Amino acid sequence: MGHLTRLSSPRVGAGRALLALAAAAGLFVTTACSNDPAQESATASSSTVASASKSSAPASSSAASKPAACGADELKKLSLREKLAQMLVVGVTDAADARQIVKKEKIGGVFVGSWTDLTMLTDGSVSKLSKSRDIPLMVTVDQEGGRVNRLKDLGIDLPSARVMGETMTAEQVRKAAKSAGQKMAKLGITVDFAPSADVSDEPDDAVIGDRSFSNDPEKVTEYAGAFAKGLEEAGIMPVYKHFPGHGHGSGDSHLGAVVTPPLAELQNSDLVPFRELLKDPGNAGVMVGHLIVPGLTGPETPASISPAAIGMLRSGKKYDAPRFNGVVFTDDLSGMKAITDKYSIEQAVLKSITAGSDVGLWLSTDRVSSVLDTLEKAVKGGKLSTARVDRSVVRILKAKGVLRCS
Repeated sequence: MGHLTRLSSPRVGAGRALLALAAAAGLFVTTACSNDPAQESATASSSTVASASKSSAPASSSAASKPAACGADELKKLSLREKLAQMLVVGVTDAADARQIVKKEKIGGVFVGSWTDLTMLTDGSVSKLSKSRDIPLMVTVDQEGGRVNRLKDLGIDLPSARVMGETMTAEQVRKAAKSAGQKMAKLGITVDFAPSADVSDEPDDAVIGDRSFSNDPEKVTEYAGAFAKGLEEAGIMPVYKHFPGHGHGSGDSHLGAVVTPPLAELQNSDLVPFRELLKDPGNAGVMVGHLIVPGLTGPETPASISPAAIGMLRSGKKYDAPRFNGVVFTDDLSGMKAITDKYSIEQAVLKSITAGSDVGLWLSTDRVSSVLDTLEKAVKGGKLSTARVDRSVVRILKAKGVLRCS
């Protein structure tokens, strides 16, 4: 306010006042159009002052010279509920289940689990459903190899990450992932929640165990990167998991709370693959685990619902990594006791999204409408901003290939 008071003094020329106001308006345009995740809070705090300056500027200085924000036209076509629905991926039992929830709530994607009737893939049902939508679906699956081989019955079979790390070169892994990805693409799958970028020396049958390529961070980086590259070459979106690293956690998040080593100890081990792989992520997403990290998340807050953890992933700060502006997925929010022991699915999805995730993932369709009701109330009540929702939707539309802008 102090600067505006001085500008109104009769001792200051009108020309100088207009120049100052124009500069303020220019600053507003630059900030409001930014897609930099680190600037989100700065955008909110500066918008009120900038709007006041803009309102007093001449009409001729309006949006003619303001570049359209990436995705602005697409966002205008969507209602608030449709935007929020794009941020949900849920497990389905079969094609009929997928059709009814997509028709009812226009969700962003479906998840193919171990319980899903795979004929929805082989008969083309899910592919047809996706193509019938104005915005295609994310058709997602866990296809890591080894124990997590959801599509083995359809002829898509890979060794475990550990076996690949011990018996194959990185180039062979890339080729194997590409071949698997090509088969997935023919079934209509678009996203694979793989590879695991976890660093681990756990026994093979532990929660991560043989799902990890190695206990050597450099080898995990090389092999996870090769696996992701192969998927992307096949047209499948890879997703690195489980940020910030599950490989040395205290237990299994399916069964209860998991505590990792302190953040300082993760810096030279579990965080290394994420730090390196996200320097050039391509179209890859990141899945955040239900992991309590001393020195980062607080004593009872899993990373998947922690603003500090997801903020670290976005900004790269605290672990000396690049910024990440790709899609951030939660781990499953409905079937893992690290979350369900404390939160309903409605609470868990809201917490994960307000913490910074783009996509809430869970295993069934029965409470999608209730979750969307909760998210709508959060927006209308000021707990979740429309600008924050729009940023996530733009990331999702980019990942789907709907948007090509930067």
